[in-house]
Amino acid sequence: MIARIRSAVVLGAGTMGAQIACLLAGAGAQVRLLDLDAATAAGGLERALKLRPAPAYRPQDVVRIRTGGFDDLAAAATDADWILEAVLERLEPKRALFAQVDEALAARGRRPWPIVSSNTSGISIAALSAGRSDAFRRAFLGTHFFNPPRYTRLLELIPLPTTAPDVIETLEDYAPRHLGKGTVRAKDTPAFIANRLGVYGFQRALALAQELGLGVDEVDELTGPLIGRPKSATFRTLDVVGLDVAVAVADHCHADLPDDPQRDVFRVTPIVRQLIDRGALGEKTGAGFFKREGGEILALDLATGDYRPRHRISSATVEAARNERDLGARLRFLVAGDDAASRFLWRALTDGLTYAADVADEIAPDRPAIDRAMRLGFGWQLGPFETWDALGVAPTVERLRTEGRAVPALVETTLAGDGRFTTAGSPPEEVAGTSPAAAGPLPGNAAASLRELGGGILGLELHGKLNIIGADTLAMVRRAVELAASRYDGLVIGTQAGDFSAGANLALMLVAAEEGDWDELERGIRAFQDATQAIRYAAVPVVLAPRGLTLGGGAEMALAAARRQPLAETYIGLVETGVGLIPAGGGSTATARRIAERAAGTNADRFAFFQAAVETIAFARVSTSAEEARALGYLAEGDLVSASPERQWADAARVAATLAEVGYRPPAALPITVVGRRGVAAAEALTYNQLSGHQLSDHDRKVVVELAGVLSGGDVAEGTELAETYLLELERAAFLRLLGEPLTRARIRHTLKTGKPLRN
Repeated sequence: MIARIRSAVVLGAGTMGAQIACLLAGAGAQVRLLDLDAATAAGGLERALKLRPAPAYRPQDVVRIRTGGFDDLAAAATDADWILEAVLERLEPKRALFAQVDEALAARGRRPWPIVSSNTSGISIAALSAGRSDAFRRAFLGTHFFNPPRYTRLLELIPLPTTAPDVIETLEDYAPRHLGKGTVRAKDTPAFIANRLGVYGFQRALALAQELGLGVDEVDELTGPLIGRPKSATFRTLDVVGLDVAVAVADHCHADLPDDPQRDVFRVTPIVRQLIDRGALGEKTGAGFFKREGGEILALDLATGDYRPRHRISSATVEAARNERDLGARLRFLVAGDDAASRFLWRALTDGLTYAADVADEIAPDRPAIDRAMRLGFGWQLGPFETWDALGVAPTVERLRTEGRAVPALVETTLAGDGRFTTAGSPPEEVAGTSPAAAGPLPGNAAASLRELGGGILGLELHGKLNIIGADTLAMVRRAVELAASRYDGLVIGTQAGDFSAGANLALMLVAAEEGDWDELERGIRAFQDATQAIRYAAVPVVLAPRGLTLGGGAEMALAAARRQPLAETYIGLVETGVGLIPAGGGSTATARRIAERAAGTNADRFAFFQAAVETIAFARVSTSAEEARALGYLAEGDLVSASPERQWADAARVAATLAEVGYRPPAALPITVVGRRGVAAAEALTYNQLSGHQLSDHDRKVVVELAGVLSGGDVAEGTELAETYLLELERAAFLRLLGEPLTRARIRHTLKTGKPLRN
């Protein structure tokens, strides 16, 4: 049976508790959020809802949350499936609450106990459960959510020897399926897995920076994407997390790890104590290792304690390494250099790797759990043992010995075996259930590849960083549809990258426009429209599986599919107006169709749906979640949402197979009923007023009027039925007219250069 949590009680409405309550409510649970009293709980929830990025998928999720005081605990526990404690990170207040929980649940009599857990970042789970009943200890475990709970994927599960297996198994099913979490079992040791290794790494990075004379900005340049880590790197991450939070973990480790040979690494340095003493706790106080002053971000000078302008690392090795796309090869190149940057990276990486190997058996049931924890919790592309393999265990050990440094026993054992920690070529993140694996001579190119998904379903995997859509992508879409229709029951189009697509290739369009190659541009637009039309009218169901950024052309592909199976974290929108264009890969026509479909069979004025659609596209509104995408019209009511990236491909394949099994039929190419010249007139009037009020520029107005002209069907009477081909021609013509405008091309150049829109 699929695990479900229908009712949950969250104890503590602080930063973590209130956000966890929002996450559970977004997954469909009815949540009681309790604190010292009802007013405190309500205030905590109100503060959480003001956070950005938002802790809830959509505002209406909050209706599932009821606030109250701890005096409501007994009543709330009556029908709870999960009671989760998230009060301040101190042992005794948590123990006192668990005594109340134990008493309240004992009063349930023979009814099965709910799961009971503590959201602690490192307090002993055994200590929290000491003195509790046997029934409590069977239901109890640690559940360490990382902050922010909605967005950070790691959930560490810390069971006791007494924890019932079904409790752990329930959360290992529920958390990925409904909360989008990757679960990792951790042992009950201080700071568990990710924080233990993460804080060790932060502390070593700071010590090495001071030793080698590097600035915090230089270290962040070295420890971010360059080595397969997030952009926030080291010190920016500390600022986001909060220096007080990181120091609390470090102090906890130093106090509770008396036998750790690296214990002194967790001793917090004076410069960090000084920052905390003066209230510079990071982003939440406006200053930490970095400080925003006016429009400039300043970096802390580790020698003086003052802030200074940021500067880049000076390293020929680093500059050369940027050209190496393979992460393993890049790491090997970086640590082989002889400048300060290379010496820092060699020491920082190998200190972290040897520490992970030293404590592996203490903190986790196996090495893959450690790698997974660091990937999910800190966004590393490679976990510690995957990094050992990337650098090469044998050459790394040889160099460590040359330097007189200790080699962990676990590494010696591995070296005596096959010399690798992980399976060669294993991906950092598997696609659960239907991991795409090449089967036979299926075609592919630099942009996308066809994969067998099993069960009669074909997959088309886009495999670029942002999956910019060009001719090679469109060719593979057409080929995938043709092959699926002839040999398969359905097609899934998705990616394993973080983002489905940032849209069409603006750079190539700009070059063609500047050269006046309008025939080529029109052919390119037709090719895009042909691809989306192929998706829409495919003989077999096409399911699109978007995730992350799904913008412009990516959104147009989504609108064309029979179904969409997005990740919960999907940010979708037709954003072409931001660069002075309109959707022309079938997106404007698809929007006109949806306007007509929403108005059909109702007494509502079609114009209201038209106006809402124009505003959504004109203002380039992008959803902040998949659920919000539904409200913006990018998802249909029948579209389901996957919480976990590891399940998305499997979920999409199941949807495609189900549609095929129940007798899928492609839609008929019916005419589209439009609002006609009434829509154009309204757009002209509205934008004139906005122009007069300096809300729009002349060019903004031109773009919106062109958009309205396509969505309304142009100069025809309201209620006219138009063929799709007619509307597709309208959107092509409008797109080309706008691309011919110098102001549009200036917008495109600015966006390509800065990543930001230009108002001109």
